[in-house]
Amino acid sequence: MTVVDLHCHILPGIDDGSKDWETSLKLAQDAVNDGITHALCTPHTLNGRFLNHKADVIKLTEEFQEKIDQAGIPLTVFPGHEVRLSGGLLDALDKDDILFCDEDGQYMLLELPSNEVPHYTKNMVFQLMQRGITPIIVHPERNNEILEEPTKLQEFLEMGVLVQITASSYTGTFGKKIEDCSRNFIEAGQCAFFASDAHDLPRRQYQLSAALDKLAKEFGEEKKQEYLNNAQAVINGDPVYLNWQPLPKKRKKFLGLF
Repeated sequence: MTVVDLHCHILPGIDDGSKDWETSLKLAQDAVNDGITHALCTPHTLNGRFLNHKADVIKLTEEFQEKIDQAGIPLTVFPGHEVRLSGGLLDALDKDDILFCDEDGQYMLLELPSNEVPHYTKNMVFQLMQRGITPIIVHPERNNEILEEPTKLQEFLEMGVLVQITASSYTGTFGKKIEDCSRNFIEAGQCAFFASDAHDLPRRQYQLSAALDKLAKEFGEEKKQEYLNNAQAVINGDPVYLNWQPLPKKRKKFLGLF
């Protein structure tokens, strides 16, 4: 069975993920142990701390694949980026310095800041869409503003974005509130697939298989297969369609009026 992980930080020494080749090979084996067959290596870029140029990531990924093969680990890796929403994004695209999830440049992992949804997010999404790029908003369940008001995600879904939830968010690693938010997005059909977002950090291990098994238990085997198919479609540049519903709005509480 093909299992694609579209988001992980296992290239060595270029962001807050793996620190060296030994760690990268361990993470590659961990991925295989978790059932993953193909992984998109997605170091951070444009996030104010890390700027990883396209050519460097491609070269490092090729070297990583050679070391993986030499170690006899059955994992295929591809070069990618986790792109932070920033004012420099369009310029980086113009300079051909952004890596996509697929060779045709249709799908791009887009990371929002941890604490907020910047006021220019809709405009940036619109401009990306105008270029034929479908943004995949990564781990919105861990964005503080969306966590407090999950319906904020809907305006971007209406524009045609896809959503990726971190597997360990759904399994409860980051706490019940994030787990419940993840489940609500899943139940409403607002999530397209899970990804590991694996790092060499505490609480950032591979939990993709656990999340998929939980998904099958709570929402059925067909939903699990849909998530697997969607991840494979993204890396192949094929269409992904979401049949999503709005989340119910929170009821306002009126105290002392009646």
